[in-house]
Amino acid sequence: MPNPRKPAPVGAEHAPLELEHFLPYRLSILSNTVSQAIADDYQRRYDLSVTEWRVMAVLARFHGLSAREVAERTAMDKVAVSRALARLVEAGRVHRETHDGDKRRSVLNLTEAGWLIHDDVAPMARNREREVLAKLDAEEQEWLTRILDKLLAH
Repeated sequence: MPNPRKPAPVGAEHAPLELEHFLPYRLSILSNTVSQAIADDYQRRYDLSVTEWRVMAVLARFHGLSAREVAERTAMDKVAVSRALARLVEAGRVHRETHDGDKRRSVLNLTEAGWLIHDDVAPMARNREREVLAKLDAEEQEWLTRILDKLLAH
């Protein structure tokens, strides 16, 4: 019969991390919950992953980025961004060209097909954001913005 693990006693040698009170974990859960609520719709409609959508959103906001710049702006893993870009290029949603003939640096932009998807998904994302923020009053929303800005400042 398996021996189930019991929580470590208080003052024990090992002090487990209380994830439910750990800020990075809580922010991750919130981000994943909100992102997945939006993603359910565009994944079904466009067979688009969360990473692919984030790449498209960044390219809509900042034209002509390289893959490295996309990874930096999204704080996502370079390999995940590279895979997402490969799928987006293959699907005709992103156009990749070399920068001034330098094959080491590519320039990325949304294609017309990419823009059509973006222009359908972006309002859904903004609407979901409004629904989440509606749980806070105006002062709390202002504080949340200030706190996030402060924590994200480099």
